[in-house]
Amino acid sequence: MITITIIVITCLVSFLAFSNEKLKEDLIFYPPAISKHKQWYRFVTCGFIHADIGHLVFNMFSLYVIGRHVEERFIEIFDTQGKILYIALYLTALVACLIPTYNKNKDNYYYRSLGASGAVSAVVFAFMFFYPTMGIGMMFIPVYIPGFIFGPIYLIISSILDKRGGGNINHSAHIWGAIYGVIFVIITCYFLSSYRPVTEFVEMVKAYISAHFS
Repeated sequence: MITITIIVITCLVSFLAFSNEKLKEDLIFYPPAISKHKQWYRFVTCGFIHADIGHLVFNMFSLYVIGRHVEERFIEIFDTQGKILYIALYLTALVACLIPTYNKNKDNYYYRSLGASGAVSAVVFAFMFFYPTMGIGMMFIPVYIPGFIFGPIYLIISSILDKRGGGNINHSAHIWGAIYGVIFVIITCYFLSSYRPVTEFVEMVKAYISAHFS
């Protein structure tokens, strides 16, 4: 599966970077290196390195649990194009989620960012868009709520934390990655299939509300 391949590659590169500071610095998202030296590849390569084991495990576990289902759904909808589009979702999400960060920090020589969180957020939100009534929860916390409720809560909390600033987490990448995941699904389905995700999303949410609150 494509999901497993992404996880294996990410783990290998991340482990190499843990013990090789030069490799880490060559791959990390560093806006001035992009704006001054045109090292555009950093938008993508930063998603294959992580700060530590915990950071890596959290992202790859989330991708493993959710990504397999999104990959299968892409294949169901797009047939032979499904795998290519799933790869495109992941790789382009790495870029899209960091554009606001880049615009804000292109001359900030103290700013660096790394990790696959933005792309993973895109995959998770694509899943919630396909299956809005399925329960979603945080790792190791046995509380699950429907995706169509979890999604807005996640975005609101991430937005508050992003405005507050501080810490080492790029909440902006999480937000824009999540939004991008939904937009990618809508656009690709509209132009490349007969599946209409917005209509299906609304119908599933309406059916859930009717079944649980009527």
